[in-house]
Amino acid sequence: MPQTLAEKILSHAAGQTVRTGELVTVSPHLVMSHDSLTPSIIDIVRDDLGFANVHDPEQLVIVMDHVAPASTVGTANNQNRTRQFAREQGIRFYDIGRGICHQVLIEEGLVQPGMIVLGADSHSTSYGAVGAFGSGMGSTDIALIWATGKTWLRVPETIRIDVTGRFNPGVNAKDLALKLERDLTISGATYAALEYHGLDWMALNERQTLAGMAVELGAKAGMVLPEGEVAERFAVPDWLFPDPDAVYTQRITVDLSQLQSQIALPHSVDHVVDVSEVEGTAVDVVFLGTCTNGRYEDMRAAAEILRGQRIADAVRFIVTPASNRELQRAAEDGTLSVLIEAGATLTTPGCGACMGRHQGTLGDGDVCLSTGNRNFKGRMGSPNSQIYLASPEVAAATAIAGRITHPGTLV
Repeated sequence: MPQTLAEKILSHAAGQTVRTGELVTVSPHLVMSHDSLTPSIIDIVRDDLGFANVHDPEQLVIVMDHVAPASTVGTANNQNRTRQFAREQGIRFYDIGRGICHQVLIEEGLVQPGMIVLGADSHSTSYGAVGAFGSGMGSTDIALIWATGKTWLRVPETIRIDVTGRFNPGVNAKDLALKLERDLTISGATYAALEYHGLDWMALNERQTLAGMAVELGAKAGMVLPEGEVAERFAVPDWLFPDPDAVYTQRITVDLSQLQSQIALPHSVDHVVDVSEVEGTAVDVVFLGTCTNGRYEDMRAAAEILRGQRIADAVRFIVTPASNRELQRAAEDGTLSVLIEAGATLTTPGCGACMGRHQGTLGDGDVCLSTGNRNFKGRMGSPNSQIYLASPEVAAATAIAGRITHPGTLV
């Protein structure tokens, strides 16, 4: 029976052949939680479910990234409680400054092709960058896995995305992700798996951008075939490829040679236009970071545009690396120095200003150009602020000009 990539992974985990629409019980290979939700998961496990200990500590990973370092006494107390719980239970734990959970799990090699990786964070679709089935779940579902080691999943339909051509200069995976938001909308892939073909040449960092943004289409998972760089760096099982005659609910072809720089307008990720349509819009804040675009390559792309330049006087340019390893890479080759000399403010590796709780919270009336993944009202602070989403190159050009600017128009 021909199968998609999602069907292959879930069949392998279930120990039987499964098809789209069926319900399966599986033991996830890895279950991630972070500082914001772990305290509530602990409460559910102990108070609601009555378990003193987790089923399998080796199955779990906790990362301190959402408000790291702590911004309030309450947050600090919850983080201390989480640290103590992780020590008592013998759970793998990564403390403040190590970086964003999704980046850390891939850097540490914990996520491998063919795994099922579930997380208490919607952007757990990021793990599809290496050919894993990654998906987010709510606190109660995660608590049940902590307690029993198992969960159930419905085998999702799959949308196949065939990518042809190559990016034009200054255009990258963020623009492809936003183009798909534009065409499919935020509900166009609800509970489906996205399966990307034709990207064997694409670097891992850009695959992470695509996979992470899959959830913004409503997808259950977003997976790039584990070819090219991923096949060179990870152990890819022979069975981990879709069959040539697999059945897809939809097939979409995108020609990258025709793709222009994209930007999402307030207040929806799928409200996307070409950057040229909104050039000249004044901004107060430019934010370079997040699990979508906070990696070394993103900082380097911005630095190439900012080299020898200064950001506009009225702009606050905040840079939050995705991890300490990405920060170290940027420091070693001078990328970081270029950003700082241009006027950037550097913050602790982690989620930073993305969810509006610290390190760059937006106030009333603020207009922000972000390289992040969400721009709904109040996402980064005040519901009276506005957030535009674009690539690191557009972010850098905008920081220089003080208004939304296509990098190709800079003189």
